[in-house]
Amino acid sequence: MKLTAWNRLRPMLLLVLLLGLGLAIRIYDLTDLPLDFHPTRQLLSLIKARGMYYQGRGDVPEWQRQFAVQQWKSKAEIEPEIVERLTAFTYRITGEQVWVGRLYSILFWLIGGLFLYFLARDLVSEAGGLAALAFYLFLPYAVFASRSFQPDPLMVTFIIAFWWAVNRWAKSTEPRSGEGRETDKKESSRSPFLRGESFWAILAGLLGGLAILVKFSAVFFVLGGGLGAALSALSLKNAIRRPQVWTMALLGVLPGAAYFVYGVYIAGFLGQQFSGRFIPSLLVSPTFYFNWLSTLNHVMGLGFALALLGIFFFRKRGFILGLWGAYFAYGLYFDYHIWSHDYYNLPLLPLAALSLSPLGAWVLARLTESTAGSRWMRGLSMAVLALGLVSVLWDVRSTLKSVDYRPEASMWESISQTLGPGARVVALTQDYGSRLAYWGWLDSAQWPVAGDLSYHEDLRGAQADFDERFKNLASKRDFFLVTLPDELKAQPMLKERLAAYPIFAEGDGYVIYDLR
Repeated sequence: MKLTAWNRLRPMLLLVLLLGLGLAIRIYDLTDLPLDFHPTRQLLSLIKARGMYYQGRGDVPEWQRQFAVQQWKSKAEIEPEIVERLTAFTYRITGEQVWVGRLYSILFWLIGGLFLYFLARDLVSEAGGLAALAFYLFLPYAVFASRSFQPDPLMVTFIIAFWWAVNRWAKSTEPRSGEGRETDKKESSRSPFLRGESFWAILAGLLGGLAILVKFSAVFFVLGGGLGAALSALSLKNAIRRPQVWTMALLGVLPGAAYFVYGVYIAGFLGQQFSGRFIPSLLVSPTFYFNWLSTLNHVMGLGFALALLGIFFFRKRGFILGLWGAYFAYGLYFDYHIWSHDYYNLPLLPLAALSLSPLGAWVLARLTESTAGSRWMRGLSMAVLALGLVSVLWDVRSTLKSVDYRPEASMWESISQTLGPGARVVALTQDYGSRLAYWGWLDSAQWPVAGDLSYHEDLRGAQADFDERFKNLASKRDFFLVTLPDELKAQPMLKERLAAYPIFAEGDGYVIYDLR
């Protein structure tokens, strides 16, 4: 093979290798229960998907079908149940398997990685695209988060695809000068629509609209990307005058706006779902900013500072600055969730990867220059890079292997059998009773954990009397289930009250108090 042909083929081989390794590490231990990453959120999607699946089944006991549907309908619906419906449809082929939703999230994340590679290649270089993709795929937090059954991986994929399309639109607005004859010939063979602004504007608008539809919080990153791309290529006056800008805006707004109007004014299920996400008092609290930094350190460590440094390596910074501005505005608006729910930082991962792309390309270029005279040295440098990647993959694999959550399913089944069918239960348990509902097929009233009490009382200013709360939750129920002993210790008033009741049953990991 000629050297020039090999040089053209090598980036594609590296791209396939990175995507293949990214898939391999994510499907490791695929069938374990989804309790390794924000189980409360994943169980919410599992319960919804099961309800959708059981709604049309006639081969299960009627009580089970009714319970599954009731649990689905009782859960809050903030965003459209797109991934859950796709999973429920797949259950018709695979049966109810907890790994189906996880597999969809993995595939969405890999598709997002492909768009990120194309975007970084357009903005920086081929090497920059590969460096961005490697960070996006193999950052340990990204591996765990992209395996989670929730809408966020799909939202991130549409956000990245929008960034790529809107950047292509911005490039299409630039004067076409200095291009080679071969490029001109290729472009002239395409239809005027496909090589013009309108195509990229429509595509970007559709992708941005889908991102916002999947999850409303995507609006920050769609707006930031759109403004950054437009103002990096055009003046504000020219951008406002361009019909393609208004086309993008209209297509981006319509899907989410239609869902919002339906959810708030027609069906009514969205009315109270947006409260509690912005707490003004946090903005003047130094603790909020330290908590945010602590979460960023957990998510990506030193990578956050390096990503900020990478901004200075871009020749044109308008687009990347628009994205960073969007992230900080997003964090200030979701000032409680940005640090208490670390997966709210998922859109930051492709942004950080993109910001690191010129820095990665520069390092690879210097490495190539310094080893140009020696094949042995070049091979050794590649081996060092491969060793670093293997060590990350091995560490992630060890973490995934270290805990087996499968026995939890039988534990919750056993607790449910001990309580008996239709038992009226108050529970201080994990994930607001979702584990008992999913694997035990038993509903429960939830006693709040200490963190929730602090949120409502200290941050929201809502005060509640202990005796009143206990009376409201326990007076008409038979049992009080505790599977969080540390939480019980953290609430001495509850511990003292429960000590007055006899123990109905106890086992490995649980105690049941008899309220009768």
